[in-house]
Amino acid sequence: MARPTTKEDLIAASTQNFDKLMKLLDPLTEEEKNGKFHFDLEKEKGAHWKRDQNIRDVLIHLYEWQVLLLNWVKSNQKGVAKDFLPDGYNWRNYGEMNVELWKKHQSTPYDEALENLKDTHQKVMKLIDAFSNEELFSKGAFPWTGNNTLGAYVVSSTSSHYDWALKKIRKYLKGLN
Repeated sequence: MARPTTKEDLIAASTQNFDKLMKLLDPLTEEEKNGKFHFDLEKEKGAHWKRDQNIRDVLIHLYEWQVLLLNWVKSNQKGVAKDFLPDGYNWRNYGEMNVELWKKHQSTPYDEALENLKDTHQKVMKLIDAFSNEELFSKGAFPWTGNNTLGAYVVSSTSSHYDWALKKIRKYLKGLN
């Protein structure tokens, strides 16, 4: 599926990819849900291959990025200027933030991680619904989105991120066979 560029496509892609993720996870055994990833780190590029050790870590990553999105939009809508990334982080060092988020949740159980993600997914879908297509996908609709559209941030926190998670979890499950 192409990267969404309209509200309708964003809702469809986010819903479809989230549903695919839930359908992939639903039939898993406890051992599969909590099993340790064993990826060939020599082949895999990107810090996330080393960082994420299990499905819970992937779910928490999705959840925390949706929390960032929700807090960012809420704050800026109230007139409190806030950057998307927390203080001390930028688009060059956000990998360090991802590690901190990972550390924060090392004692979070799988079931809690899944429920957290389901909760933020619903909240983000309500957020999408609250904006018009123009507000989501027109540059300059909001000064706090900078050179990007609000929709670009939402796509990155939903449909594209779900696609990343699906690929990673499928690769893990394939390696179990």
